[in-house]
Amino acid sequence: MPNYRQFYIILVICVSNGGSKSYTMDNFDIKILSKLLNNCRESDRQIGIDLGMSGGAVNARIRKMQKLEIIEEFFIKVEPPVLGYGILYFVISGENMKEILEQVSLVGEPHFVAPCVGGITVCSIIVKENLEQKIELAKKLMKDFKVLSIFEAENPGFNTDLTKTDLEILEELIKDPRQKIEKIAKNTKMSTKTITRCIEKLQKNEGIQFTTIYDPKKIKKFIPYAIITWIESNLKETLKEMNKEFSNTYLQIPFIAKNQIVLFMYSNNIYKMDELTQKVRNLKNIKSADLFIPKKISFYNKWLKNTISDFKKSSKLHLTYQTN
Repeated sequence: MPNYRQFYIILVICVSNGGSKSYTMDNFDIKILSKLLNNCRESDRQIGIDLGMSGGAVNARIRKMQKLEIIEEFFIKVEPPVLGYGILYFVISGENMKEILEQVSLVGEPHFVAPCVGGITVCSIIVKENLEQKIELAKKLMKDFKVLSIFEAENPGFNTDLTKTDLEILEELIKDPRQKIEKIAKNTKMSTKTITRCIEKLQKNEGIQFTTIYDPKKIKKFIPYAIITWIESNLKETLKEMNKEFSNTYLQIPFIAKNQIVLFMYSNNIYKMDELTQKVRNLKNIKSADLFIPKKISFYNKWLKNTISDFKKSSKLHLTYQTN
């Protein structure tokens, strides 16, 4: 994996040239964005209570970030194992998203693509079966790019029991994850009680996240970044230590798999960012840790819409996967 220290000059240029619509965010803005990344359905009023400001002030800041396209859209992120699919991750030397998408689509359905500082792209695809064969197929097909790494994240053990009702409501929420319960009830012709109960169920599912897609290039003062770690043992103990050491710089709650913890963080100082990355590497049970600074973040929900559509045609009432 490349040494990311050498990319700091590039990083400074990227951050400095965010474009004429760039907005210098303050501490309240980054905390509001963090709240929305972790749960975009949280109300403006509740966010305001947590941050010591009015709901109206929160709403005004959200609208400002939307107008300047710092916030691109609110989004429901569903981990493919929740619906019984596998997922492969790629680390590729290259940044042409169109070409990368064309090539990974030969192997599976695109799920996530993030070009990063230093000419590296991290992406993932959804596959239905034969993951090992798909890895070999990807190596043969992706000849136009240098593939630095291909791996399957070990199954995180999501257990789901989604009903047709759950998926119909999820289908509606895909259109606008922040829409009011009353509007969802009207559009689905279900009771508000059913909608409320279903959303609570979805929010308790660790494989489903009501989140936000933002543009890293349009954030000034703060630098969003991710540290992908590989854990040798005692994941829970390691996560507890990470939370103790780094939670005050989390942009989002960590993503956890059986042998991985991905930290989503932010910093206003590139040297502090490097220092924190080194501290992560020095933690007990850390096999390796790599730093990624995204320039663009894209998620794709076509696979989810198709899965919901297919299941609605089924005679089954429950879509159950036991993914231990």
